[in-house]
Amino acid sequence: MTADTAAIVGPEDLEPLEPEEFQRVATAIEAAVGRTVVGQHEAVRGALICLIAGGHALLEGVPGLGKTTLARALAAALDLEPKRIQFTPDLMPADITGTTVLVQSADAQETQLRFERGPIFANVVIADEINRAAPRTQSALLEAMQERTVTTANLTRELPAPFFVLATQNPVEMYGTYPLPEAELDRFFLKLLFEFPPVAELNEMVGMTTTTRHAAAAAAAAPVADATTLLRMNALVRSVPAADHVIDYASRLIVSLHPETAGATDRVKRFVRIGPSPRGAQALTLAGRVEALIEGRHNLSIDDIQGIALPALRHRLVLTIDAERQSVSPDEIVKEAIRALPREAS
Repeated sequence: MTADTAAIVGPEDLEPLEPEEFQRVATAIEAAVGRTVVGQHEAVRGALICLIAGGHALLEGVPGLGKTTLARALAAALDLEPKRIQFTPDLMPADITGTTVLVQSADAQETQLRFERGPIFANVVIADEINRAAPRTQSALLEAMQERTVTTANLTRELPAPFFVLATQNPVEMYGTYPLPEAELDRFFLKLLFEFPPVAELNEMVGMTTTTRHAAAAAAAAPVADATTLLRMNALVRSVPAADHVIDYASRLIVSLHPETAGATDRVKRFVRIGPSPRGAQALTLAGRVEALIEGRHNLSIDDIQGIALPALRHRLVLTIDAERQSVSPDEIVKEAIRALPREAS
């Protein structure tokens, strides 16, 4: 399915995939990506969850760990053409969304304005080193990520479906970078961490990428699903039942991370300036449903909520200066909030 044909098809137009087929396809995609990306199992699973749920992923890790490779591997496993945008300080919004150009006919008798689409018009958009672009350029992604549309010259254009942004950023190099604003961070479904690999995985990575068998494996890779299958998987996710007490748990977890609420822990009150938005609860319940289906379960549980809480919430906490001074991480705060929160409402 090309980007143009996918644009007119949405999950609501397709029959949901059967749960058993969902699990088989998801496992096949994960295995296909695993043949290219060494280790990083949590990041691979998280990116797959984002893609199935219709969200976007922010990958954070030092250079050279395979963040871009992961995005390309996901696109290849689903027969989707990726578009890569290298974010730099001089990148302009029109370089992402596209621009209107003046086109002259072959005989030079007439001219017309034509919109040239930018790389945002793709199924999989790799936003490499997103924090290197100025805020005005980063803002070009906000409408696309939330509304799946691009507005230029008073015209709104639909983006293809599925539409998936996988952005990468380097957490250690600060020179020439711009912090992502909270409004942009909140639009990322999950924030996934790429950890430095242990010796065994590093040996495998070096062996794969410095020998001819790496090129042979890449050439032999074949898609295991397509865009239509992915949309059918998304349709099934939204039909997974969730009991009222499970939804209530997700909402109470979000509220407990707001420092002004009575149920907030002392560390939340001290180190959190602004808690997660309602998008955090949406991410918990949608991502939890995907995780449940991948594991062969047909309903959302509190364990699913807890299991996805770190990648769903770590980028949605705005911490105080005291937290930075004392090296308190968002993950520590979320873990403590989970331990303190009763599974049943009182």
